[in-house]
Parts: sequence; structure tokens; C-alpha cells
Amino acid sequence: MAITRRAALKGVLATAVGAVTGAAAYGVHYERHRVGLTYADLPVSGLAPALDGLRIAFLTDIHHSMMVPADDVANAVALANTAHADLIVLGGDYVTWGDRNYVAPVGELLRPLQAPHGVFAILGNHDDDRDMPAALVRNHFTVLKDQRTRVVINNEPLDIAGIRFWTRRASEIARILGPSAENVLLLAHNPRRLAEAAALNVPAVLSGHTHGGQVVIPGVGPLAGRDFPVIAGLGTRENTSMFVSRGVGTVYVPVRLNCPPEVAIVTLRRKSLG
Repeated sequence: MAITRRAALKGVLATAVGAVTGAAAYGVHYERHRVGLTYADLPVSGLAPALDGLRIAFLTDIHHSMMVPADDVANAVALANTAHADLIVLGGDYVTWGDRNYVAPVGELLRPLQAPHGVFAILGNHDDDRDMPAALVRNHFTVLKDQRTRVVINNEPLDIAGIRFWTRRASEIARILGPSAENVLLLAHNPRRLAEAAALNVPAVLSGHTHGGQVVIPGVGPLAGRDFPVIAGLGTRENTSMFVSRGVGTVYVPVRLNCPPEVAIVTLRRKSLG
């Protein structure tokens, strides 16, 4: 018996709906919990030879909430510790919409993080300016709110500068960086700060905020975050290199698709002059 056009269209539609439904179910029940380690080399202009190969464990956008359970956060922390990085960076958005019910708990969940040269944290747009940094400090992390600090590794200084989400102007960032951006690692939750970092000749930036788009459709790309200079992974502008992490948690909807959560292990590498 011949198949009518209407029947064929119904079949195609049913298949499409089934595929979308199946993908959504996978993203809700499995992929968003499947946090893993991602490894990336970040080329850094002017990096001192003694800092070549420095390994940073980078966790961001944890969003501990009803949608992001404690087990997911604990798994990310355990993965970060297994990497035995030289230092650890926390990139902001520890909770969602500043929910105080999760501020102290996420601080406790992060407490086991350890690295020889310390754990450094900045705040994201979902974090309040008082309770969240206090929770991080209670758990022995260094919180950088428009501040710059220095660590010495292999007898070589590395300055780490952290800016607030709302610190945007190059002039504001310049005051934090001081007279020179040489050997500075800038922690900026929003990857839009790549433009200001490049203008100030900052060699390296770590960012989050985008969740890597959170939902990435094959052939289409990420459904969110297209207005960012880098949505996930590596990007450059002039002499500035940036790494943007997909993060750990989710926001708005409890789903990830073709965009699994990650703990990034970022290795600083001397940028080739060739």
C-alpha cells in the first residue's frame, strides 16, 4: 500500500520529536551530572621559563542549588584534587541568584580543595558581595575582589589579579593591575573582559560564565552565549590568551547537551615567538 505524504510527514515528525525528547532526557538525567577533567595548554606571552608547565585546576560556575546537587560539587572537587595541580582557581557563580540556603553548604563542599600554592577565588554575577566571599574565606581560600596578589613558584613571581563581574572599564582594571601586567594571570568571570585585557597587554585570562552554551545543537552550535568572544576553550586577541571553562553546574534549566560539565586543568606554556 502506498504511503501518503501526510503519513510520511507524521512519521518524520514523530521521529524528530522522539529524538529531541530523548536528547533532552539524556541532558537532564545524565550529561549534566557527567563532570570530567579537561586538559588545555594556554600559551602565555612573556611567561618566565620557570613558570612554563605550571598547572592550574580551574572550577567555575558551580551553581549549587536544587538543580545542582551536592554530589555533583563533591565529584568536581575530588577530580580537581586528583590532578595534583600547582594551584587552584575558582571562577565564580558558586550558587544561583545569591541563594543563601546554599552559600555556606557550597563553601563546605569546596573546602577539601588543596594545592601547593593555594586556592584563589573570584565572584560571579550570581554571588553576593558579603556572604559568599565570607564563606570562601572561612574555608581558607583567598578571595580576590578587585585585588592583585603574588605567589612565588620556582623562585619566580606570578601575580594573580581577580576582578568583580561588574568591573568593566580598562581604567578600572589597570588600577588593579598596577604599573605592569607582565607575568599577570587575570581572573575575570566574564569572558567579555578579553577586550580590556588585550588593551592592557595582559598575557593570560581565565573566565567562565558562558557554561559553554550549556546546550549545543549539532550543526547549529550553542543556543546561548553567542555574543561572547570565546564561548568555551581557548581564544586569543593580540598578545592576550584566554581560556573559558564550560563550568560545573547549570542555570535556568537543568540540562546540558553536547556540553558536559568540566574541571579544567590549564597548563601555562611559553608562547612561541615564531
